[in-house]
Amino acid sequence: MSNHSTTSGVAALSICEALLLALNDAKVLPENEIMGVLKDAATANENAGGSDIEIKNHKAVAALINRIITGGNSVRRP
Repeated sequence: MSNHSTTSGVAALSICEALLLALNDAKVLPENEIMGVLKDAATANENAGGSDIEIKNHKAVAALINRIITGGNSVRRP
């Protein structure tokens, strides 16, 4: 993956995290709905098709999202 693509991906992840936190803080979406969004995103990537390299990238994205879900990300506050 190019440096530009990596930077773009990190920026997108940061923006999405901030949006999910803001939606939770504003009581627009409860935590369980936000976790549902993350799980749906992981599932979509786990089941995505394409070339071998595209599938590999989708699997890596799904793995990252699943680590966010199970790793006590900042959406899940104590």
